Amino acid sequence: MTETGFPATAAHLDTPRGRHARIPFSFGEDFRGKVLRDEPMSKHTTYRIGGPARWLVTVESLDALSTVLRECTRMEYPWTVVGQGSNLLVADSGYDGAIIVLSGEFKNWSFDEEACRFTAGAALSLARVVQEAYRRGVSGLEFAVGTPGTVGGALRMNAGNRTEWIGSRVGSVTTFSPEGGLRRYRGSDIVWEYRRSSLPADEVVVECDILCEQGHAMRIQQKMEDALRRRKERQPLGMPSCGSVFRNPDDASAGDLIEQCGLKGKRVGGAQISPVHANFIVNTGGASAEDVASLMKIARDEVMRVHGIELQPEVRFLGFA
Repeated sequence: MTETGFPATAAHLDTPRGRHARIPFSFGEDFRGKVLRDEPMSKHTTYRIGGPARWLVTVESLDALSTVLRECTRMEYPWTVVGQGSNLLVADSGYDGAIIVLSGEFKNWSFDEEACRFTAGAALSLARVVQEAYRRGVSGLEFAVGTPGTVGGALRMNAGNRTEWIGSRVGSVTTFSPEGGLRRYRGSDIVWEYRRSSLPADEVVVECDILCEQGHAMRIQQKMEDALRRRKERQPLGMPSCGSVFRNPDDASAGDLIEQCGLKGKRVGGAQISPVHANFIVNTGGASAEDVASLMKIARDEVMRVHGIELQPEVRFLGFA
């Protein structure tokens, strides 16, 4: 028994050497997953920034996910699901709760040739789906080439651009919650907006169907190459970042608005508004979450002062007061 009075199996608990572990969950012997205590989130975000998560729990099956969510609910313990950390800024103080990472069976996928449909687990890399579509000569996902993150994360934020987005390709989404169990939504029942969807925040996306159509290999390749070239020309891909930090306002570009305020290259500590694209804040080395947040506030305040437009964050904050 642990100090909290709940059993913990050594095989399920991975802690830094010499650190006394107390796990507030009751997991059975057949639990498919792993638990890390006080895990630095800088290891799990594309920013390479973030303090420790009190618990980082990797789950490899629906049963394991159900167990973790049930225990979090029972203990009234805060939890959140994180993918590859590509749109995430974690506070320097970390997150005093359970961060859940889907793996194992949540990375499964299949392709129905007759229906031209992918069925993909939420933990599967979106890049994998895009590449599999390209390999099969299937069209509809070219716009997503180079987009980081998982399928589940892409659905949450309706990844894409002003003219093409993942929501337009979704046939169905399956979610899970401790109270309601599995629930299946038709894609048409979900409200897909710019950089957001109406998927309930308290339900975990576990799987989806993505609809495509047969295409021409050369056209698909050309469109993907053009999209990748634009990304390389316009984005600071060689430096740690979370992607765009602000949503584009209606009929305007957040990057252009910030640039017009003379903020390109502006630094706070190890964070910098990218000289390549002003809507990217990059980690030049040793940046803290507070450095990034400070730059975001400077950019937001200046755009409001100069343009009278209030920028809305696209990055997801975790652990901030």
